[in-house]
Amino acid sequence: MTQSAAKIRLYVQSDLGAGRDVALERDQAHYVSSVMRRAVGDHVLLFNGRDGEWLAEITQVGKRAARLTCRSQTRGQQTPPDLWLCFAPIKKARTDFIAEKACEMGCRRLVPVFTRNTNSERVRTDRLQAHGIEAAEQCGLMSVPEVAEPIALAALLEAWPDDRQLLFCDETGTAPPAQDILRAADAGPWAVLIGPEGGFTPNEAAHLRGLHFAHPASLGPRVLRADTAAVAALVVWQSVLGDWQANV
Repeated sequence: MTQSAAKIRLYVQSDLGAGRDVALERDQAHYVSSVMRRAVGDHVLLFNGRDGEWLAEITQVGKRAARLTCRSQTRGQQTPPDLWLCFAPIKKARTDFIAEKACEMGCRRLVPVFTRNTNSERVRTDRLQAHGIEAAEQCGLMSVPEVAEPIALAALLEAWPDDRQLLFCDETGTAPPAQDILRAADAGPWAVLIGPEGGFTPNEAAHLRGLHFAHPASLGPRVLRADTAAVAALVVWQSVLGDWQANV
């Protein structure tokens, strides 16, 4: 049985290793048995973000429960760059889009941030986590980003880690290009901050500009929607400081 022949790939919490048994959650068992119609003896790819990817054989399967046994490791664990995405939540579908694309782009952590102009009062972190898991499963990623609880911008900045730099995406267009800032910077822990649809208030922008770890940056001559800006900023960061360099 080869990796390519296993069409199902699932994220699990259980430890993975040769001979280890893994119990699937109820929704996963239903998906494997009723949607994909897999049976005992069929194979599934499993990953947990810690132990690499494993080819597992189905040993028990039903609509409500399923068990698998790890047979062989198909890939070792890969760790994405230490990059966070901090973003102001927007309309539900577009916030889902941000979570999905941030996972695909290799972020380690997603942080919903409430600013003065944020127009979404409620964030379902479980929903965002589910979108991240689905993206990781479908795209062959080896880990799923953590989704933090929503936090006010002032509280986020007050508790900011000393060793992490922040790329503050300035929608005014007056800041230097993001790629120029990153080319002159050191690799290491970074975060990208995307504001709300209405932009940061003058006071918020002034506060950010006064922080030694925050770097105002422009994403080009056009005004971008918040979800587009998130993807654009992550592309720039990955291409300059991230793991895209290994593939150039």
